[in-house]
Amino acid sequence: MKLFTDSGSDLPLSFFEEHDVTLLPLRVEIGGDSYDDISEIDSTTIFRRIRNGERPKTSQVSPELFTRKWNELAESGEEGLYIAFSSELSGTYSTGVVIRDQVKEDHPELDIVIIDTKGASLGQGLIVQEAARLRDAGKSRDEIAAALRILVDRVVSLFTVEDLDYLAKGGRVSKASAFIGGLLNIKPLLHVEDGKLVPIEKYRGRKKVFQRMVGLMEERGSSFSGQHVAISHGDDEEAALTLKGMIEDSHKPASVGIYQIGSAIGAHTGPGCIALFFLGPEA
Repeated sequence: MKLFTDSGSDLPLSFFEEHDVTLLPLRVEIGGDSYDDISEIDSTTIFRRIRNGERPKTSQVSPELFTRKWNELAESGEEGLYIAFSSELSGTYSTGVVIRDQVKEDHPELDIVIIDTKGASLGQGLIVQEAARLRDAGKSRDEIAAALRILVDRVVSLFTVEDLDYLAKGGRVSKASAFIGGLLNIKPLLHVEDGKLVPIEKYRGRKKVFQRMVGLMEERGSSFSGQHVAISHGDDEEAALTLKGMIEDSHKPASVGIYQIGSAIGAHTGPGCIALFFLGPEA
């Protein structure tokens, strides 16, 4: 069985190489040049250029890449599982489905399941990591797909950003709110709801946002003793480490992994974004 995911998962390049997962990169355009996310440009470069006044644009995984990968899979005779970036935040999931159906016209033997994670960054990445773990444990493709569909509804994703202006440009908050927020040091707290990034609360200062994130772990989380919690950051490892320490003091999870947000997502959240991901209780 072949596993696929796109760079919306924000997993490092080393993960794909070490765990035999095929990366389907989103595209990032900046300064007139276009790059494959993760494999051709790193997010540290993107954040530096954003701070210097440049504004990157992003695009979904190309139809050409999907066509090539789905054709290769059909010709190999193997089963496939594609774990996709939220359909509410990118057209990548829909394009993957459309191209699958087109390829099946010439290759009816194509056998691939496509899962909408309704997540972004490590909200998607945690699901990919679990898929690789289950595959290595000998589970079948259909068993893995069933387990992941349950996991999709359990992942809790919380985000905050350093500068509301980036979210305003993406239509996540109003431009007036962004201007006032910048003046008053207002930091939004957002979560992913049915695949969409939705503002839920605002706080003055990052410390209060972090305290609320830790509090929401208590309200929305499951038992943390065996959980692997994830934090992703927009080129601000110090802040990520601060939040990690607060989580370890309060909830003592099995581990807290820290990852840097990738170029495609970072282009929309901007430098200084901090995101937290954990599992809620089973339904």
